[in-house]
Amino acid sequence: MLAVRLDKELEQELDLLAKTRGSTRSAVVREAIIQYLEDNEDILLAKQSLSKMSSTKSLKQLRKELGLDS
Repeated sequence: MLAVRLDKELEQELDLLAKTRGSTRSAVVREAIIQYLEDNEDILLAKQSLSKMSSTKSLKQLRKELGLDS
């Protein structure tokens, strides 16, 4: 179980969103946390991939090497 304190304005926005979706506060917050965690995992994986790259190329250089520019 987790308790989170929200200021009144944020709480009202959360209530409105939950009502609009026909959902509950808890469901909206749960969905937001899941999305946040997935986004952070994607960022971590992207950073790891970038750190493994030995060099970078400009788009112009890459297009030329692939024969896309005459």
